[in-house]
Amino acid sequence: MKITQICISTFLLSILLTISSCVTKEPRFLQVMFDTSIKEDATPAVLAKMMKAKELGSSEVQFEKGTYHFYPDKGKEFYCFISNHCNVMVRTAFPITGLDNLTIDGQGSTFIFHGVMIPFLVDESTNITVKNLSIDWNDTFHSEGLIVANDEKNGTFDMQISDDYPYVIRNQQLVFIKEYYEHTLGQTILYDPTRKAIIFGSRSYTPLTAYKKLKVKHNLDKINYKYEIDPRAPKLRGTQLEDRLIAKEIKPGLVRIYNHRRKLPQVGMILSAKGEQGYNRVAPAFRVTNTKTFNAENVNVHHAGGMGIIAENSEDLTLDDFNVTPSHGRMVSTTADATHFVGCRGKVILRNCTFNNQLDDASNVHGTYQKVVDILDDNRLGVRMGHDQQQGFTIGRPNDTIGLVRLTDSFFPYGKASIKSIEYINSRYQIITFNEPLPKNIKAGDLLENLDAYPELLVENCNISRNRARGLLLSTPKKTLIKNNFFHTEKEALLIPVESGYWYESGSSSNLTITNNEFKDCSHGGQNRGIIRFETDDDNQNIAFRNIVISNNKIDQFDNWILEIANTDGLKFTGNTIVNNGGFPQLYPHNPAISIKTSKNIVFENNTYKGKAKVIIETKAPMKEIKFQ
Repeated sequence: MKITQICISTFLLSILLTISSCVTKEPRFLQVMFDTSIKEDATPAVLAKMMKAKELGSSEVQFEKGTYHFYPDKGKEFYCFISNHCNVMVRTAFPITGLDNLTIDGQGSTFIFHGVMIPFLVDESTNITVKNLSIDWNDTFHSEGLIVANDEKNGTFDMQISDDYPYVIRNQQLVFIKEYYEHTLGQTILYDPTRKAIIFGSRSYTPLTAYKKLKVKHNLDKINYKYEIDPRAPKLRGTQLEDRLIAKEIKPGLVRIYNHRRKLPQVGMILSAKGEQGYNRVAPAFRVTNTKTFNAENVNVHHAGGMGIIAENSEDLTLDDFNVTPSHGRMVSTTADATHFVGCRGKVILRNCTFNNQLDDASNVHGTYQKVVDILDDNRLGVRMGHDQQQGFTIGRPNDTIGLVRLTDSFFPYGKASIKSIEYINSRYQIITFNEPLPKNIKAGDLLENLDAYPELLVENCNISRNRARGLLLSTPKKTLIKNNFFHTEKEALLIPVESGYWYESGSSSNLTITNNEFKDCSHGGQNRGIIRFETDDDNQNIAFRNIVISNNKIDQFDNWILEIANTDGLKFTGNTIVNNGGFPQLYPHNPAISIKTSKNIVFENNTYKGKAKVIIETKAPMKEIKFQ
């Protein structure tokens, strides 16, 4: 009897285990392989699968190696407030929203986009990986023309424009026409096609002086604004300006430009134009928001109408072999920064990357200052976004620690409070409720920064060169290591700022190590600045930067000014080699190699100087003289 019962029990258990096994093996897993049959317009097929990804859980999306075109006509549409970009209606084939554990593997494919699209729009997701693909646009968001003549007497220059950049002349203005987009000359800069880099002394030639002040203005002084305005916002900035430049077609493809007021562009150089500031950042390649763990591996961004990647309020981001480089013989890759991180936390890692020919910085890592407008009660504040391109940005999440800052007194918080909730009133005004009572001395005009929303940063084995503007902008108090990189930039290689008056980018660097890098002819655009620069935009003697180490770097420069130190407590400059290579003519031969003001505990040891500066270290009162060793 017992044996029978055991056999029946064993049989029943076997059935249950079989059923259980079947249930556990039933996949909630989207595994998709796209082939090149969709290549003419991949948007509908890819979007259809992406819209189902949330239902099916973990996902892997692969592409047969090939070239795929993506058009906006059947893309998913979003209105986006994008930090440091225009607020814009965009479409995408990859709406990665609320997804976990998703991998997109291009297997060596090239994705070509058309019009105002964001290739990868990532929000409220976890553990997202994009790898093994290249991103480009069929029609770029910038245009290029070869300078073939200039006339000093009449103040004109002629530009040969290839068939790659269709144009019209409208109301005497040169307008480039793209698929779904157009732009004027607007922001411009010259490239040297031999070096495939920004021309030496670029600021003498460009940007083109496109606008002038209106002569006829009547009763404008009677316009009064009750609240603070941003006069640099596009809709306000242009109200008192008119076009200065005039364009005339000499023959098809050859256009003459009149009334430029700087030096005329040199014959043989290539003029890059991307349209008017405030309207020309509409399509970054990656936009990552409110996401934890994002990885990009073996990704090439050949172009974007904005940044290569803009990440906001996200955590743990790694770019490994993420390369921003131009294609098809173009001078320009992305029309803004290669990479940009706002209010991020955890770790940001840039490793084995190439950032070439972008029209702004290689990377910018910072928080965001928001201005106190209203003190509503003991624990509620009304705050305003300072810059037009900060609109829609939320400063933090519940229980984040907010620092209260008054920069006239200190770059560091005079008080702290944690967020209870944020009420979004509109894109520029929000109400923050705090868990604790606010300090009694808080007042309108003070700034808020999120003390939790700064990442540790590693930038290692990267090539940062040939671009407009700076290399890295570093505004995080967390541990930062800049190691084994190459820099050749039009402006500073490294800018360590506190910026509270224009972009409202918060953060002051501490625990920063810059080691084993090579700096080659940086700041060749003509600005009179050090190539490694610590600077605040508030003219006071308060300490902003702490615990800085600059060691074992090779600095190979044509000009004198290497290091510009301000508002710093604790900087060691050791084991560095500084050489003047004579690669370009000196622009500022009277500069020192190093300047120091409003700083203390600055040490120089075991350095080698083979430059041309008559004064190696220049200090400003009330500082004591410091020896270079």
